[in-house]
Amino acid sequence: MTTLILPVLYTDADGYARFRDDTLPLAEGTPAARLSALMTAEGCRFRFSPVGFSSDFHCTTAPQWLVVLQGRMEIGLRDGTARVFRPGECFYSSDTLPSGAVFDVQVHGHRSRQIGEEPLVTLFVPTRPDTAQGWR
Repeated sequence: MTTLILPVLYTDADGYARFRDDTLPLAEGTPAARLSALMTAEGCRFRFSPVGFSSDFHCTTAPQWLVVLQGRMEIGLRDGTARVFRPGECFYSSDTLPSGAVFDVQVHGHRSRQIGEEPLVTLFVPTRPDTAQGWR
């Protein structure tokens, strides 16, 4: 079976944001055009971030796919690690605040920033938890 390896930003049991790479099966379609199972989206939105954009640490409000369309985006974690995403790259962001938790500026979340000389354009596709969880 054909698969894709995709980055996932998630909240670990200790409350810290982490990255892992998960396998997305491409079990549908034809041999010439493999497809994943259909995942239901809640909609989509585009974001333009000018050169110099940088956020404070925050959690994702709802699980979503994030696709970089233009520029480069860095996602930084509390442990100092960071990943850079370029045009055409995506990741699944499920770094949500644990149920019942109050945001702790020393523990929770990730930060994002635009890097380089080109503005950042991203596409956010919020997912329904019942469909996005099926591939992990």
